[in-house]
Amino acid sequence: MRRMSQESGSRRRPERRVSGQIQREVMQLIIDRKLQAGAPLPTETELMEDLGVSRNSVREALKALQALDIVDIRHGYGTYVGEASLTPLVDGLTFRTLARPDGDTAALAEILQIREVLEDGLVRRVAASLTDDEVDGLAAVVDRMEAAGRAGEPVAELDRDFHELLYASLGNALIPQLLGAFWTVFLRVAGARGWTDDPTPELTIRRHRDIVAALRARDVEGAQRAMSDHFRGIEARAAQASRGVG
Repeated sequence: MRRMSQESGSRRRPERRVSGQIQREVMQLIIDRKLQAGAPLPTETELMEDLGVSRNSVREALKALQALDIVDIRHGYGTYVGEASLTPLVDGLTFRTLARPDGDTAALAEILQIREVLEDGLVRRVAASLTDDEVDGLAAVVDRMEAAGRAGEPVAELDRDFHELLYASLGNALIPQLLGAFWTVFLRVAGARGWTDDPTPELTIRRHRDIVAALRARDVEGAQRAMSDHFRGIEARAAQASRGVG
């Protein structure tokens, strides 16, 4: 009886591992095997054997990793490596912001401050290196923003295009993802709070033209000042509970 009890205890011991540890072991398996996004993961049975845990433990860990977009569970087909996108970050920041009282804009201001710090540094990096063609491309986006504004159409998506295009020459795939995450949070909060569109699109467009003018002159300090002025406008509109997200 004692031997059977010891063997039984030995088999159960791995089950005491917390879910977080099993999740980390699955992630390490993905890294060790150099599995890329979209690649199939081992089956549940194989993971049970590799990790020494029960099917329920494997399923619990996989569901948690799916919430982080690290794995993609396709029912009836299997489990695959996920894109590891910033969707969980967006969801978390959106909840954090909306959990504040309606009149409390502090959480949104914090997000804007982080985005401003990022863009202040990024615009300095690109200001002296953009080609004339790249600056012309940015100016063309601002022209489309102006045409949309005159037609009474929203300019937010064109504004987003401007900022993505501005840093495209850096070749850093994480930059548009990270800036886009903050942008999406702002839009979600605006929609949930029922904020209005940018009440002063002309001012937003002018600030973008100031950025383009500094870039065309290869004026690094001027480009950073223009970007800072741009963010002062965003923060002011956010404090007034408007939807200007430029």
